[in-house]
Amino acid sequence: MTLTDIDLLEDTWAKGVPDEQFRRLRAEAPVYWHEHPEAEGFWAVTRYEDVKAISRDWRTYSTELGSTFIRDFDEAAMELVRMTLLNMDPPKHTRYRKLVSAGFTPRMIRGLFEGIEDATREIVDRVADADGEVDFVESVAVPLPLQIICDMIGVPAEDRTKVFDWSNRLVGGQDPDFSPSEDDQMTAQTEIYAYCDAIAADRRARPRDDIMSTLVHAEVDGDRLGDQELNLFFVLLCVAGNETTRNLISHAMMALIEHPDARRELVANIDDDDLWNTATEEFLRWNGSIHNFRRTATQPTRIRDTDIAEGDKVVIYYHSANRDPSVFTDPDTFDIHRSPNDHVSFGGGGTHFCLGANLARLEIRTMLRELLRRFPEAEYNGTPKRFRSDFVNGIKELPVKLSA
Repeated sequence: MTLTDIDLLEDTWAKGVPDEQFRRLRAEAPVYWHEHPEAEGFWAVTRYEDVKAISRDWRTYSTELGSTFIRDFDEAAMELVRMTLLNMDPPKHTRYRKLVSAGFTPRMIRGLFEGIEDATREIVDRVADADGEVDFVESVAVPLPLQIICDMIGVPAEDRTKVFDWSNRLVGGQDPDFSPSEDDQMTAQTEIYAYCDAIAADRRARPRDDIMSTLVHAEVDGDRLGDQELNLFFVLLCVAGNETTRNLISHAMMALIEHPDARRELVANIDDDDLWNTATEEFLRWNGSIHNFRRTATQPTRIRDTDIAEGDKVVIYYHSANRDPSVFTDPDTFDIHRSPNDHVSFGGGGTHFCLGANLARLEIRTMLRELLRRFPEAEYNGTPKRFRSDFVNGIKELPVKLSA
């Protein structure tokens, strides 16, 4: 492989994680100009140190100027995109983040523990009823984060499948299995906005102990959130709380299947909290749920020895940073004892560090632990099917056989 073979777009990720390409880029071109057949090209940044630095420097590398996605939006669409927390810069981002952060404090997450444990046992019981032969994504990875985030937002149990369907169609624009057309995405957007409007109206009249009640009664600089802002907050919480964690759980299961010695050690030490904590961090480092975030340069700058022009797209690759040998010893080895493990799977720090990081950790650890307690042996029962996306590191199907 040479640099001319580099392709980090959606068709590549549908086949597998491009580790060989990242090794080449880190060694030869850590700041690499990547052409795009349907949009302006971008700088692909692949070393850990640079990913961290860019993540923390919102003044030079903005999300608000051009969004977090590689492809561009027209200006009319950008007006909506800039209303989402993901695509705001401080100080606006700081003010809006405070609105939802109360639902994700360590105290609140600890309070969810019992409910997560109960939900996990119910899911594993259903796996047992199927004799351990399941599509892991559908039967295990989807239900837990979907239930938890819906409960936190205030979505009733009977509507969870609607949220799941909408979030798939909204993020699946590059994958025909999820969103066959742009019209389908627009339909999903219209449906979820109408649903959010109904929930917001109910919470204005009858507040509850959930995040939607907080949002409809919150004020930012003396103003209440408008309907469009509420809709976009609702979509962000549904997608971020559902899609990302379900993919993290699926990737963790794949790591356990592909590394049986590590799996057996975890089974033998099922009650060792310290080992499970380090193992969870290694699950996260090994395969995160998001490939990258795009930033837009606000001024002429330099990354290493490369000049970056004002307005250039700068795309930071988290998976590559997590395999950087200058930071991680034997980075291509899955090591459940790895410590320290300062991975960037929740972002490289700074303003956009993942709000739900501790919730995701808790869900991954609780689910995998209970599964191995009941099913210590695991193997593939078919070929995993990956998500076609240059943004989401997703698994669509994961046939497994779990043995008691």
